[in-house]
Amino acid sequence: MPSYSPLLPPAAGLDADGRFSSAAYGDVYHSPSGALGQAEHVFLRGNGLPQRWRGRQAFTVCETGFGLGLNFLALWHAWRTDPARPRRLHMLSIEAHPFTRDALRGWLRQLAPDVLRGLAEQLADQWPACLPGLHRLEFEGGTLTLTLAFGAASTLAPQLRASVDAYFLDGFAPDRNPDLWQPALMRDLARLAAPDATLATWASAGPVRQALRDAGFQVRRQPGYGGKWHMTAGVRAPGPAQAPGDAWALARGADGAGQDEVVVVGGGLAGAGIAQALALRGRPVCVIDAAGPASAHAGHVAAALTPVIARDDNARARLSRAGSQRALARWAALAPDAAPWRCGTLQLERDAGRSAAMEETLRQLQFPADWVRAVDRDEATAQAGVPVARGGVFFADGLLVRPARLIPALLATPGVRRVEGRAVALRHAGHGWQVLDGGGQLLGQGATVVLANAFGAQALLRGSGLLEPLPRVAQMHALAGEVSLLPAAGLGGGPRCIVGGEGYLLPAVDGWCVAGSTYEHGASAAQVSAAGQQTTLDKAAGLLGGLPPAWAALVPGQLPGWAGWRAVLPGRLPAVGPLGHAPGVWLAAGYASRGLSWSALAGDLVGACLYGEPLPLPADLLAAVAPR
Repeated sequence: MPSYSPLLPPAAGLDADGRFSSAAYGDVYHSPSGALGQAEHVFLRGNGLPQRWRGRQAFTVCETGFGLGLNFLALWHAWRTDPARPRRLHMLSIEAHPFTRDALRGWLRQLAPDVLRGLAEQLADQWPACLPGLHRLEFEGGTLTLTLAFGAASTLAPQLRASVDAYFLDGFAPDRNPDLWQPALMRDLARLAAPDATLATWASAGPVRQALRDAGFQVRRQPGYGGKWHMTAGVRAPGPAQAPGDAWALARGADGAGQDEVVVVGGGLAGAGIAQALALRGRPVCVIDAAGPASAHAGHVAAALTPVIARDDNARARLSRAGSQRALARWAALAPDAAPWRCGTLQLERDAGRSAAMEETLRQLQFPADWVRAVDRDEATAQAGVPVARGGVFFADGLLVRPARLIPALLATPGVRRVEGRAVALRHAGHGWQVLDGGGQLLGQGATVVLANAFGAQALLRGSGLLEPLPRVAQMHALAGEVSLLPAAGLGGGPRCIVGGEGYLLPAVDGWCVAGSTYEHGASAAQVSAAGQQTTLDKAAGLLGGLPPAWAALVPGQLPGWAGWRAVLPGRLPAVGPLGHAPGVWLAAGYASRGLSWSALAGDLVGACLYGEPLPLPADLLAAVAPR
């Protein structure tokens, strides 16, 4: 991706004639004759909808210029009122200047037609923070998805991965916002076109039509809407079919009809996240685990899920942001005893110099203050409800997760069944793969198999003759670590939010605050130890500016705790994606200490690919986590 550019808010409002317009571009957001009428005449009928989607399992629309989302709402309304609609509908929409949630809700309440008001409220309820990148929203039980791409279209369009059936080209006028009509952008969008893709736009200028022809569309002018003489409609020009070449296309092709069980090896955070994502899409899943569900996290009372930020908004920061957003959206509807707590995270810096550097980073990134903001020591103490050593930043979306409760809840999703056994080999058989145990007995089989068994995936690939093309995966290693449980009463009930930095201290769960964690290189076993508990107490002391008297009297080695393993890859990014040299086999491993960050996101990556949805990550991040 090009260097980072912050999102700029829209300068929008009602002009002197009462039209909703952009002061920055000097143009209106929709026809003065009515947004719903324009959406129906230009974008729906211009693309032959709803007739074209009838008889299909799924249909995907790509839009330039989301604005207030009135085209999306009109599309949603047409879909939900059509008895012959496809089972799934997806929209992928690019917006360089997204509204805040409050502004979007306010303008939609004022401007949305009555028939769309209820849908508009649902859209505003899910509207994401104004952060660069892709944001996945789900409606109608997940059968309708909206993937919002926040940022410049010229930057984002080459990074999108989807198969588009219809295009809504709805930017401001070409003479006011030429960037949305450039020939290069038209070519980038056309790259996503399905063989019979159509397009429609209210614009009819000659250069626009020529750019679309050059991009591979046959276009024509037809009567416009609301006083405009003409609009443009088109269809992808016939051409030779492109053979699927990348690993993602091969994986979807290997999945065949997409109806048999997907086999997931591993029942921890990685496997459970994938199982839930597939089962929610109606796909049966067989989870194979060596020691029973959630066994690796039994006793793991609580953990933190917090995004990271970096001055250059690098791959790790962008992935962690995407992962935390998917986890919040995907897991919020779980039963209260398993759903995450959105308590927020205080991330404390080591010293004044680092605090100043972080404040400068926030000024450059221009992230919304209701997502992350700098706090001094007094504000941090007030936020936490306990004394803390320093100031830092506060993430409003910091989540406290209870892994020992979360994992069984994910695996209890209808459609998921569990098999106990240790997978040691994969064998290609017919049109799929068989998973075998050490005695050669069959544990599961399917067209698609996902290896989500952490460090064990390396041995499984090696034993199956599939590791050699994956030198990075061959360098994966296991790293032990432990956390300690400290009595919350010793800190006045514990902090109200997650306190992180050099270690972390979590709000109380069942009377205990989790303090962590340790990193044991070369350990032969993951176990609770006196030395490890001393380390976690020292880290808690560093965050609090000293231990409270009740905790200072605690004896290391006599506290409850939990120990486990991390699977770590070079660069500390996970390996998530299909194996190009073994179509039908996927890897989701190497989550290191961010299993919570990658779990839901990886599940939706697999599900989106197998079901032909727009992928929820841009191409450069897919490449960053590709198994290699």
